[in-house]
Amino acid sequence: MLEDFWFNVEYGMNHVLDINAYDHVLFLIVLTVPYLFNNWKRVLILVSTFTLGHTLSLVLAAYGVVKVNPQIVEFLIPVTILIVAVFNVFTAGKNSQKEKIGIVFLSTLSFGLIHGLGFAREFHMMFGDSDNKLLLLLEFALGIEVAQVVVVFVVLFLGYLSQTIFRFSKRDWVMVVSAIVIGLVIPMILNSDLLAY
Repeated sequence: MLEDFWFNVEYGMNHVLDINAYDHVLFLIVLTVPYLFNNWKRVLILVSTFTLGHTLSLVLAAYGVVKVNPQIVEFLIPVTILIVAVFNVFTAGKNSQKEKIGIVFLSTLSFGLIHGLGFAREFHMMFGDSDNKLLLLLEFALGIEVAQVVVVFVVLFLGYLSQTIFRFSKRDWVMVVSAIVIGLVIPMILNSDLLAY
């Protein structure tokens, strides 16, 4: 029983940290880069919002309540990352992250929902015949949350180093990192199967 628990938690962690599926990490980077360590509560709320959306859509898909074309989902994942990255570029150096998190909150929730749908097929292949899907999903979600906290900590730490030791301005740090992510997600969008037709 304990072995199964750790397997599912580790599976969730590997889902986030998979080098071949770095879209998840890219989203966490653009979500976190505007913030500092003293904003940890806001970042935790946003990351937990993602996990909530991911788990909710995965539950709905696992139980057959929702079915979505996987090509649409794979197209929407990088689009959502692009939206947050562009938002960062236009708001870098401003106080908008402190005052309003509406667009970030909604895109975080929608990314979670979309990404959960994107993972539903793989989850169904691994655990489709299980009698206790809900417990497996919750253990998997715990693994996702743990891995996300690790990624967020690394991004916050690198932001701290860049702004204190290397004397980057916060604006420059946010713009440079967000621009790099934009450069990585545009090819993902252009190469998606949805645009191939």
